[in-house]
Amino acid sequence: MIALIALGFVLSMDNFRTSIVLGGLKPTWRQSMKTSLIFGVWDGLAPLVGMLIGAFLSTKISDTAEIIGAAGLAGYGVWLIVKAIRSPERVDPDMKMARRWLPVPLSLDNVAGGAALGLAGFTPWLAPLLFAFTTVVMSFAGHQIGRTIAHFVPRIRTDLLTGIAVLLMAGLMATGVGDF
Repeated sequence: MIALIALGFVLSMDNFRTSIVLGGLKPTWRQSMKTSLIFGVWDGLAPLVGMLIGAFLSTKISDTAEIIGAAGLAGYGVWLIVKAIRSPERVDPDMKMARRWLPVPLSLDNVAGGAALGLAGFTPWLAPLLFAFTTVVMSFAGHQIGRTIAHFVPRIRTDLLTGIAVLLMAGLMATGVGDF
């Protein structure tokens, strides 16, 4: 059980890092919780799909999951930067676009993890719920950390800074730097 909890935290780290950066958009507590719950649902469904589909999907998706995740982050980062440059208003203040664009690419690695857990004989009911819970906790914590940091950045448009950080994170993710 301890190993499963540890795996849940490891698999939620991509959401945690992304949520720290998204905290620069200064989400309200409600927006943060809603986004974290959506991230958690997707991170819970992904290993369930992996467990049910099994080894075939694991070999096909594990190589491309990081690339797809990086592409999703890059698309959102570019969108934030372009919108921030073109408009004086805050970009994605309610985080609707983040909730639409980011959950699936960030959850694809959990499909491969779920397939491996299914092959190891884990029940398809415990791991997905545990992974969803850890992702909600880690994402919410990330939002609060990022929001706190953003309050200490004076006179800089945090939405533009967030877009740049998301784009940088996508580049690091695509090159495999920072994988843990």
